[in-house]
Amino acid sequence: MLDAVLDYSEAQGWRGFDKHDALNSPFLWTFCGWSRVTRLLAVQAVMRSPVNLRPVLATPRTFNPKGLALFMRGLLDRYALDGDQGHLVRLRTLLGQLDAMAVVTPSGGRAWGYQYPWQDLGFFAPRGTPNAVVTAFVCEALLAAHRQLGEPELLSRVEAAIPFFLGDLQHLKDEPEELCLSYMPLPMSMRVLDVSILVASVLAQFARQSNQPQWLEPARRLACYVVRRQTDYHAWFYTDPPGDSPIRHDNYHTGFILDALSSYMDASGDRQWQPQYDAGLAFYAEHLFEPSGAPRWMSDRAYPYDIHGAAQGMLTFSRHMDTHGGLARRIAGWALDEMYNPEGRFYHQRMRWYTKKFTQLRWCNAWMVRALAAFAQGIHREVD
Repeated sequence: MLDAVLDYSEAQGWRGFDKHDALNSPFLWTFCGWSRVTRLLAVQAVMRSPVNLRPVLATPRTFNPKGLALFMRGLLDRYALDGDQGHLVRLRTLLGQLDAMAVVTPSGGRAWGYQYPWQDLGFFAPRGTPNAVVTAFVCEALLAAHRQLGEPELLSRVEAAIPFFLGDLQHLKDEPEELCLSYMPLPMSMRVLDVSILVASVLAQFARQSNQPQWLEPARRLACYVVRRQTDYHAWFYTDPPGDSPIRHDNYHTGFILDALSSYMDASGDRQWQPQYDAGLAFYAEHLFEPSGAPRWMSDRAYPYDIHGAAQGMLTFSRHMDTHGGLARRIAGWALDEMYNPEGRFYHQRMRWYTKKFTQLRWCNAWMVRALAAFAQGIHREVD
């Protein structure tokens, strides 16, 4: 199954459509690219359509740096299980593409962004704008590759991103105990919680793997900011304050925070927030998945069931097979029964009355490659 998804994705040249890529259409850019409102309408219309409009709109398939990083993580886990050198050949192809896509930022750092113009409620980002979340996922893949392969140049690539994180991104809150970074190096006030914890995870891992402990202090402040925003019922909103976004306690961003907090604690040895992690994990399991394993969109809203949410649940709970192995298996079973096409691809979303049976390579296949490989690792550890 995992190999079939990898084969399909490689056959696409690792390129695909993406959730917010409507403005890559030359037609939509020509007719809708002139104002915030028209750009937002175009992105939302294509994103919410029950059918994939992108081929009709001449939207090109592109590389997605986050998707390439996810494929890399899946290949590393796959290699760890069977030692097949072919997985590393594929990985180096992806690494070369990521190197080609890196941009130099004003601080002299290196970063990555999405390959489409992106209009959201709170910002407009031109194509390729460096992005904290994308860069963090790329750095996570590089750090994982360094742990497994031991090649110093992989760490050098991560080190080159640190000036971007700490120099180019706005410091939306900067106090002795707390640090909050912006999503992108643009004028923006929205505090997106997963940004700071993802960067904290990268800095802590880099500090440990490079023996440069000076990065542990900014990592701790970034993690502290996010942990302190956990609600008294153990959830996290998407933004601080919560009213800055219509997204509330959603599935995969909750998983992002949990995964990044776990990585931060493992790398730094700082376990002071283990109780908050454990309580957040329990909230995630109890409120963001159906008994069948289907991923809820938010804690108070079931549909759409999104393949990204299923992948995120598999990832998070695969670390806890002793306590959440049954849930991880139910999520995997739901994804394979309801969302898999034998061609080697996963569908986007299951709505209440129909399924969006098209594939966005990063959103669907890259996430499920990462999840299936991590799930296989979890089962392997359980058997051992």
